[in-house]
Amino acid sequence: MAGGWARDGAVSEQIEASISDELARLKARKAPVGESLTHCAECEEDIPEPRRQAIPGVKLCLDCQQERDSAFKTRGGINRRGSKDSQLK
Repeated sequence: MAGGWARDGAVSEQIEASISDELARLKARKAPVGESLTHCAECEEDIPEPRRQAIPGVKLCLDCQQERDSAFKTRGGINRRGSKDSQLK
């Protein structure tokens, strides 16, 4: 696919680089360590046994973990093109 001044395959390379960067960022996240708690560290509710077995070192119940995950703000993408239009957004 032609992309103006970009060489053939440049868009695909940009997409692949973005995916690789995001996968590396996700893999770098720290996993829970230690022994799983039987009760949530925030609300003191029981953590179900299947959750403790599935995620070693879990500290939060499912509700508290979902609340924490939903509070996560997505970060802006990387401007790999360097075009003026994409920098103005």
